Amino acid sequence: MKAKLAYGKTGLEVNLPDDRVTVVEPEFIPGLADEKSAFVEALRHPIGAPPLRDLVKPSDTVAIVFSDITRPTPNKKILPWLLEEISHVPRNQVVLINGIGLHRPNTREELTDLIGREVMDNYRVINHEPHKKELLTYLGKTRFGGDIWINSEYLEASVKILTGFIEPHFFAGFSGGPKAVLPSVSGHDSIMHNHSAKMIGHPNASWGITTGNPIFEEMLEVALLTRPTFLANVTINSKKEITGVFAGDLVQAHGKGTEFVKKTAMRPVPEPFDIVITTNSGYPLDLNLYQAVKGMSAASRIVKEGGSIIIVSECSQGVPDHGNYGKLLQMRSTPAELLEMINAPDFSLFDQWQVQIQAMIQLKARVYVYSLLPDDVIQKCQLLPCQNIEATVDRLLKEYGPQARIAVLPQGPMTIPYLVE
Repeated sequence: MKAKLAYGKTGLEVNLPDDRVTVVEPEFIPGLADEKSAFVEALRHPIGAPPLRDLVKPSDTVAIVFSDITRPTPNKKILPWLLEEISHVPRNQVVLINGIGLHRPNTREELTDLIGREVMDNYRVINHEPHKKELLTYLGKTRFGGDIWINSEYLEASVKILTGFIEPHFFAGFSGGPKAVLPSVSGHDSIMHNHSAKMIGHPNASWGITTGNPIFEEMLEVALLTRPTFLANVTINSKKEITGVFAGDLVQAHGKGTEFVKKTAMRPVPEPFDIVITTNSGYPLDLNLYQAVKGMSAASRIVKEGGSIIIVSECSQGVPDHGNYGKLLQMRSTPAELLEMINAPDFSLFDQWQVQIQAMIQLKARVYVYSLLPDDVIQKCQLLPCQNIEATVDRLLKEYGPQARIAVLPQGPMTIPYLVE
């Protein structure tokens, strides 16, 4: 059989044995017939809140948080529609904040591609700067003990609008909602606590779980403390078309969105597989190896102990070069040693959460990487190179025997499989 995998901007087709493969995909929801009308309708008839236009006076200052280049949020569509709805506010009273969290700042060219030239040319657009405490405001501690540092310009705005898209998230439960504050516009110390080894290691810090998930609950606590005025989240399908709009009160609108996503993206399977082929949902989610850990994590939910995962992720921007992910992976020789290092009480280093999750996956299964990365780079990251998917599958089937089964997640972490007990 031929399977089309989300890979880069164009996708990738592979041939697999007909009698061994189970394809696990999200329920396909067609894009909305009129995306703009649906989005504007949601702003005018929101969930648990007055219409956006009624919440914003011409005298207000407005801060709009949007997702950075590593997320497939359709910013170029929704931001102009949103700005049109509050066009009674002078443009010099509006700031758009690129919620990078601890990711690298986006260049002006990237921002233009992300949100459109018209918005870039007519509004003030800034990257959040999580390392500069002079640009942050301290708000105390969370009930989990984390220091709360928030972008001052966001806090000082009289109207705060959070945008984003909702999908299952490998340790926050779901994306969207409060993630637009923590980590998006939070300080380094706040993010490090939220993504600490103890929080990441909690059994409820996983796909599709919010209640009892300390990471999500701390995110929500911090977001609510900043008193956001309005949430505008969307859901998308594999074609990056908008399938739903969830706008209004942060808690209520995000809750409706996660219910919608849970029904379409989380898929039951009866038993684990020897081999799981997954992706990282294609561009822009598969820009680097760091992000590809999400695809590995989705696959790990249904791979057998001692099985193999093949992650198909273009990684056109490398490991990446910025951050500590690649460096951390070279600080110890095995996944077990990495976990021991990260779980040490006095250890704390940016990007450790991604390495922690990768190492936990590798204690369960081997992980092969098909990408643009050179073999030696993959090996330095304690992963196994895959130069040919079909050849790797053939070899693994011989190893695992005639009863071996393969699962394919063509859309990667846009599909979250789970075992039916």
